[in-house]
Amino acid sequence: MTHPASILLTGGAGYIGSHTFVALAQAGFTPVILDDFSTSNRAVLNRLQRITSQPVLCQQGSVADRVLVHDLMQRHSIAAVIHFAGFKAVGESVAQPLKYYDNNLGGMMALLRAMERTPCRTLVFSSSATVYGDPASLPITENFPRSHTNPYGHTKLVCEDMLAAVRESNPAWRTGVLRYFNPTGAHPSGLIGEDPTGLPNNLMPYVTQVAVGKRPFLNIYGQDYATPDGTGVRDYIHIQDLAQAHVAAVQALLKGADSFTVNVGIGQGHSVLDVVRAFEQASGKPVPYRFAARRAGDVAQCYADASLAKRLLNWHATHTLAAMCADAWRWQSNNPDGYANEPASV
Repeated sequence: MTHPASILLTGGAGYIGSHTFVALAQAGFTPVILDDFSTSNRAVLNRLQRITSQPVLCQQGSVADRVLVHDLMQRHSIAAVIHFAGFKAVGESVAQPLKYYDNNLGGMMALLRAMERTPCRTLVFSSSATVYGDPASLPITENFPRSHTNPYGHTKLVCEDMLAAVRESNPAWRTGVLRYFNPTGAHPSGLIGEDPTGLPNNLMPYVTQVAVGKRPFLNIYGQDYATPDGTGVRDYIHIQDLAQAHVAAVQALLKGADSFTVNVGIGQGHSVLDVVRAFEQASGKPVPYRFAARRAGDVAQCYADASLAKRLLNWHATHTLAAMCADAWRWQSNNPDGYANEPASV
């Protein structure tokens, strides 16, 4: 490329978006953030500038604002979009389904409408392994039947169907659907990481908050699953590997690859107790825990067959569980309150 291609990151100031911003910048792209900061913190922009040593292009606003999105894409000559701007808490989606349908489905529709008014027809979508529901067998391949057990998963499934429909209507559309498994860890600098609001929905930030003294103990939901130690097994993937998967997806589509849907995981499961023990070893800190009743909707095991991503994108995960734990602890110990105490000056 004679000029760096500009890539729009909707929701780009969030956990996955911020790490992808760094990976894209380091790969020679010009990432542009669009974020309403409803679930993220403007202070992350300072950290991104420190890591990349370059200005951070950011527009505050909603992906649902078609005029804003269109103008932003035109102003920066956007070559591809990575769509992260969706709510993602399963429990909240059950309690507030209309919030999720409005944001996740309405946001996708508005984005596609805005893109229709520009030359850009290239989109990478942040999907999820939740579209597989409770899988009948393991590991999970991309041709497994799709289903959903909550409104969050339903929105991901419908968004995938939206993309299939626009591809059918116009072959100029090229889309990459990345079905995430369980992102965790942090950038090795310790400058950016996962900063959940309130009680963490994911295991690793809960573990790190216990280790740093913010919470007294970890609740482990269920100890009687049909797994080696009775606790749930998941496919945890380092956030750095996930960010690189987005780079590989954008590169493939911009080079003319056909549309694709791939799993993004390490292809191996780790139990909750595996994560606790690995974290204690990486951090040198104890993680007290208590067992609690299973949560409704949780499955015993869920892990990917990620071989298709290797074949299509020449991408595979390289980070171990130990690295995930070490990087998560570096982030949490250096930033016990996340971004809360840093001024948002960018």
